[in-house]
Amino acid sequence: MEGKEEDVKLGANKFSERQPIGTSAQTESKDYKEPPPAPLFEPGELSSWSFYRAGIAEFIATFLFLYISVLTVMGVAKSPTKCGTVGIQGIAWAFGGMIFALVYCTAGISGGHINPAVTFGLLLARKLSLTRAVFYMVMQCLGAICGAGVVKGFQGKHTFTSVGGGANVVAHGYTKGSGLGAEIVGTFVLVYTVFSATDAKRSARDSHVPILAPLPIGFAVFLVHLATIPITGTGINPARSLGAAIIYNKDHAWDDHWIFWVGPFIGAALAALYHVIVIRAIPFKSRS
Repeated sequence: MEGKEEDVKLGANKFSERQPIGTSAQTESKDYKEPPPAPLFEPGELSSWSFYRAGIAEFIATFLFLYISVLTVMGVAKSPTKCGTVGIQGIAWAFGGMIFALVYCTAGISGGHINPAVTFGLLLARKLSLTRAVFYMVMQCLGAICGAGVVKGFQGKHTFTSVGGGANVVAHGYTKGSGLGAEIVGTFVLVYTVFSATDAKRSARDSHVPILAPLPIGFAVFLVHLATIPITGTGINPARSLGAAIIYNKDHAWDDHWIFWVGPFIGAALAALYHVIVIRAIPFKSRS
């Protein structure tokens, strides 16, 4: 019983809106009350098992995300004919489908971020503490590196490097500015969807919203990949880009790597700003 009480007092569920996916705490009542902003530092988290459990969940989820998605990219890239593969549509479905599944699985543990840009956007909107945000980002990056490393182990070094290792680069024919713009807009779409799908006001008014939240988030990832794979290979997730770049480790991957951090963080910041100014300002109207 002590462990359960500790999780309630100090864990990820202490502030009901800090997790990007609704939990039972958000749907127990139809009455909406604006939750307090998360403190910048919350020392009590560091002594809570739920804090570390959430970090482990982020590590495992990002590991699995990189494993499935990069392995799908490898299958398409090494095939002599694209007609015999799932193609760009299949890659997009792999990324979007994995996000849908993993957000659903980890929402109640860590909030299901699986992306430093999502974590950064939620931090700017005061949905979680800086302590938790930094911890999440570190675990996400470590999980991504391990996931890409396992793919390299399965594929073999020669095959992995010869087809690009799933690393994000700006495609020939596009400028770095075009790549940066694609990453900014793509990440804005994703983080905007996260905020909208998990908005506490909608959760209080419509009980089905928290349950369905992983679906639009995964679908947003799918659509952004369809649009931007030809431009940058679609990053919109700095951990995904970092993991593939470290394991691939070729100069041309590092030349453009800054784009896949700066772009997603700008896009996430713009989505957080939009949420604070527009979405949060909408008055709550109960349907009951």
